[in-house]
Amino acid sequence: MAGAVFFAGWDLLGAQGLRSERRLTSQTLFDLVKLSFGAVAGAGALVALVVAYRRQRVDEDGAQREATRLHTERFTTAVSQLGEESAAVRLGGVHALAGLADDAPTRQLRQTCIDVLCSYLRLPYTAETDLPQDDADARHAYLALREVRHTVIRLIRDHLRLPPEHPHSWQGHDFDFTGATFDGGDFSGAVFSGGAVSFADAMFTGGTLSFRRAVFSGSMVRFDGGTFSSGAVNFSRAVFSGGIVGFSRAVFSGGTVSFTGAKFSGGTFSFSDAVFSGGAVHFVTAVFSGSTVLFNHAVFSGSEIHFSGAKFSGGAVEFYGATFDGGAVVFSAAVFNGGTVNLSDARGVAPIGLALSPGSPTPTGLVLPSVWYLREP
Repeated sequence: MAGAVFFAGWDLLGAQGLRSERRLTSQTLFDLVKLSFGAVAGAGALVALVVAYRRQRVDEDGAQREATRLHTERFTTAVSQLGEESAAVRLGGVHALAGLADDAPTRQLRQTCIDVLCSYLRLPYTAETDLPQDDADARHAYLALREVRHTVIRLIRDHLRLPPEHPHSWQGHDFDFTGATFDGGDFSGAVFSGGAVSFADAMFTGGTLSFRRAVFSGSMVRFDGGTFSSGAVNFSRAVFSGGIVGFSRAVFSGGTVSFTGAKFSGGTFSFSDAVFSGGAVHFVTAVFSGSTVLFNHAVFSGSEIHFSGAKFSGGAVEFYGATFDGGAVVFSAAVFNGGTVNLSDARGVAPIGLALSPGSPTPTGLVLPSVWYLREP
């Protein structure tokens, strides 16, 4: 840098060369001595800077190791609390793990804490509907365990509500609830942005699991193979922006799944190969903008799919190869603006397949097999 400044000044002054002198004056000699000492001091400062930098790196590595060691000790204590018989001790362990995730020195250690909380929900769990009749002790144990599990869900939700720039936000992390049993819970307002979220093969039995006003932005959210046997799963006014949300191979044998007022923009929403044998799925007043909703090869034998009042702007709803043996798909008062509904190669009894209310607009690009027709509900 000093050399660059020197030559820049030399050029700006328009110097042509140096004037040679046969004798050095005392001032010149003194300047030369100062220059020599300055050069030595500069070299010493550079060496000192390198040594200080290396010492700082060593100190930082040591501090990181110490922080990791303390984190590991706290982690071990918190995990051991989750195995205690007392529900109160387990609640303490759940809160301790959440605090550890907030204080984790690295993203990987935070993900480890989140994985343990998710795995706790994946442990074997007997829902209320499966409890022995007139067994007070079993019911008390169930209620205590249910409180711990719902606390885990609530803590995850609270951290997913925090903006991504917040130091304690868990947005962008992975959440694996594969095979877990849910008898209610509250994820309302949570933001799933980035990362992967899996409810694959989960069981939804009783209660209400709420995703009301949740945001799914660029995430891969899987409900593939899930079983919806009772209760309700509520996605009302949720926002799905890009990404993939999959309910492929899911089984709907009761209860309600509601996407009332939800907004879908881009991305793919798949119910392919799902089985609808009871209950209902509501897309009432939902807004589809460039999204693709797939019911390809799904089987309908008693459930109702409601798109009443839904708005379609681009995108598509496909029932290719679906089988209807009961139930109905209702598009009453739906508004289509360039969207496509495809029922080609669908099989089943026509009158209980697709219903449109009198005077409702015919979908743009509506594709029906020859044995189907529209009917009033």
